[in-house]
Amino acid sequence: MRDYSKALSFYKKALGIQEKTLSVNHPDLAISYNNIGGVYKNMGEYSKALSFYEKALGIQEKTLPANHPNLATSYNNIGSVYNNMGEYLKALSFYEKALGIQEKTLPANHPNLATSYNNIGSVYDSMGEYSKALSFYEKSLGIREKTLPADHPDLVQSYNNLGFLYENMKEYSKSLSYFERALDILKVSLPPNHPHLKDVKQSIKIVKEEL
Repeated sequence: MRDYSKALSFYKKALGIQEKTLSVNHPDLAISYNNIGGVYKNMGEYSKALSFYEKALGIQEKTLPANHPNLATSYNNIGSVYNNMGEYLKALSFYEKALGIQEKTLPANHPNLATSYNNIGSVYDSMGEYSKALSFYEKSLGIREKTLPADHPDLVQSYNNLGFLYENMKEYSKSLSYFERALDILKVSLPPNHPHLKDVKQSIKIVKEEL
């Protein structure tokens, strides 16, 4: 467990100084609000996280151009909190705002686009809208396979997501194929008793029983 209380104390002290010395819409305040929001999110205190992320966004929307990458980051931060809270439509709305900026400002194969496609896919997955989830997961994987090393953990994430999605869709042979791809990477990148390896092996066992 990371020492979140120490991080929180440090960030709040910094914020206290900034709030006394900086103008109310100073960009450094937005950075501090985002930092504090991130700690609360990691602690699972989602309403507090949301409050600080929204303060950061309020400053950024007043001071930054409409397609600035920091806005995309803030929209993603807020989307991820709503996703963790199970408020999927709100999560989707913020993730789509982030994606809108990224599609205008980033190259077509940029890894941040892959992350956004994956985020949106994951919300649709949680909502049980599997065909939409599949479309976004595949877009994400397409970028990752073109741009990342063959043993990159983001590829494991994509293969696992598709494995679980196809399992939910009862397409077990496709599910197995993706879980096995994830396992191939983990075998060379993790020690043999690592919990992630055990999890994927368990997923493979479950899917094989359905075939």
